[in-house]
Amino acid sequence: MKRRLTLAILMMAEFLSLFLSEQLIAQAQTSSEKSPSSPFLTLNVNSNRDDNLRDRELTLREAILIANGTLRTDQLTPAELGQVVPRQGRHQIQFQNLEIPKIQLTSALPSLLVPMAIDGTTHPAYKEETSFAQEISIPVPVVTITPAAGAEIFRGLTITSDDVLIRGLSIYGFTSRHFETAVTPLGDIFISHRLPPPDTTQQQQPAQDFSFYDRDRPAYRVTIENNWLGIPPDGSMPSQPSAFGVYLFHGIEANIRRNRIANHEGSGIITAVDTRDSIIQENVIEGNGFDGMPDAIRLEGRIAGMQVRSNIICGNAGSAVFLFKPEGAIKVQDNTVSFNARFFRRSAIYLMGRGHIVSNNRISNQAGSGVTVAAFPASDRNLIRQNQFQFIEGLDIDLISRRNVSERDFRTGDGRNPKRDSHFRRVDTANGAIDAPEFRADRFNRIDGKVGIDGIADPNTEIDLYRLRGGGLYELLTTLKTDAKGNFSTSLNNLKVGDTLSAIATDLEFGTSEPARPVRISDLNTPIPASPPETRSQPQCTTPPPVIVETPPEPPAALQLPRQVHFALDKDFISPISAKIIDKFVVVLKQYPTISVELVGHTDPRANDAYNLDLGLRRSRSVSNYLRRQGIGSERITIRTLGERQRLTNQNNITNYARDRRVEFFLQNMQGVEIQLLDQQDDIQIEGKGN
Repeated sequence: MKRRLTLAILMMAEFLSLFLSEQLIAQAQTSSEKSPSSPFLTLNVNSNRDDNLRDRELTLREAILIANGTLRTDQLTPAELGQVVPRQGRHQIQFQNLEIPKIQLTSALPSLLVPMAIDGTTHPAYKEETSFAQEISIPVPVVTITPAAGAEIFRGLTITSDDVLIRGLSIYGFTSRHFETAVTPLGDIFISHRLPPPDTTQQQQPAQDFSFYDRDRPAYRVTIENNWLGIPPDGSMPSQPSAFGVYLFHGIEANIRRNRIANHEGSGIITAVDTRDSIIQENVIEGNGFDGMPDAIRLEGRIAGMQVRSNIICGNAGSAVFLFKPEGAIKVQDNTVSFNARFFRRSAIYLMGRGHIVSNNRISNQAGSGVTVAAFPASDRNLIRQNQFQFIEGLDIDLISRRNVSERDFRTGDGRNPKRDSHFRRVDTANGAIDAPEFRADRFNRIDGKVGIDGIADPNTEIDLYRLRGGGLYELLTTLKTDAKGNFSTSLNNLKVGDTLSAIATDLEFGTSEPARPVRISDLNTPIPASPPETRSQPQCTTPPPVIVETPPEPPAALQLPRQVHFALDKDFISPISAKIIDKFVVVLKQYPTISVELVGHTDPRANDAYNLDLGLRRSRSVSNYLRRQGIGSERITIRTLGERQRLTNQNNITNYARDRRVEFFLQNMQGVEIQLLDQQDDIQIEGKGN
């Protein structure tokens, strides 16, 4: 009884302490807003040190403390006070006088508690007219925020206030030594209400059935623009990648625009609680997710009104956009989505829920389907129109049945659906099981320059007729309307013999269908020519600014490269000898940018299949990370594993086991470059031999 009473008293004391602290914060904010003696400030950071000392310099940490009201201006030295100037509007932190622009943190910065701008574009070396890519103007930042050597810091900037602007910074290296699940949300930029769970050092968690208090108000109107997240100004891959880029945990009407977001262990952008009406636009999101959540943009929680538009999403480990049990509908429009699913075979865009619009996107070179719609939870009225698809390893649009809810189906789709044979299929399959159109023939003849095309689909639906290129719905030719019986027909005069067509159907009540089985265009007097092999585009996410380059020398008759590198028993790290072997590939890949590489990890047989598949994957990922750190783009690298399933020999001894422990290189898109891959054993590591 006495112990319970003591516990109750402690809990009451903690509650009163929390209540009073919240009241004091609110009063301080109110008085700050009303008092003319506390104007908003321009704070000029002139030191890259990370401390809070009374000296002659103003650090970023001190500037944030002053803006928050935690450090008063009357506590500053005259030299520090000289870097503080009154201003109208919100606080602004600038960097005009910062000589060494790399700020290395020794501990986490204070949360941003009040409206303010941290503006790296104010540094005199910042060149707004330049960009690392021609497609989207994102200048190279100068001011860098990163952990100091040996410091483990979870987050770069934590934003818990409305009307915060973060502009023109390079932020990278923020993570923790986590395992399957991180102890707290991580990221370069974290947006939330104050004291987000599970930080229980200052507040206890609420009831288990809902993890937020009424006072946990999300941050509104946060803008993140022109930053490089996860990547230093020189464009290299950092030795310690950040966990996530922008973790939009609890923020409404956020605007994430014109950022380069790359090289994160997990997703480049991830949401959690309530992120309604936020916009993700004109970003380059590349090379994320190779050691965690694999999707470039991962959307969960309340997302109604969100827009994902005009981004370049390329070379990521999984999907470009992945929705998981969201509340509300979003628009995904005008994005360039290419060379994703480099690690996991996933759809380019994976939808759950109803009412989403996916339009005018260019989706290509995907190791999975194009757009997949889940059946569970209920997903319908999803409109997928006017997109371009090329070189998709699956259906351009895949509607999943509830019968197919395995892990694979939640990644890539379940393939072509049968024709709807029951009304119950309406609730069994995504988008109300709307049937794909069916053409009345497998080929249509061109007569007097015209081609008559007819088919059948669901009654009163709109039919988008496409010309295929790269096996996908590429060029929209016309839109038709089916009659009350589902018939449609048209005549076209812009088709050539050998063209391949397909179509999709859209019913506003149910959504868009899977594509029809393709048909060919023929001529009565001319056989259909064989389809020539279509050339894939060079695996490249963005186009760098034009530079004058010397014409490369003619390649030798045949280049010779090693076929594999080897690993120690039960290890996935690269030995110094193996690194020198991989360097030979780096030279060739830099000299011939059209070449891409597939890495396949192998193991010896002395563990179970699941363990060996994972070990093989870790080995191929290690080689991939090495290549990326040497400047090879993630869009040129595909990672696979076979585990113990493809041994070199069936002989069971330590020498042959050492040969089995390898990652093999497979080169693609050679375009006339002749390369011989030769077996090598210079780096073989036989157990017990002191390698």
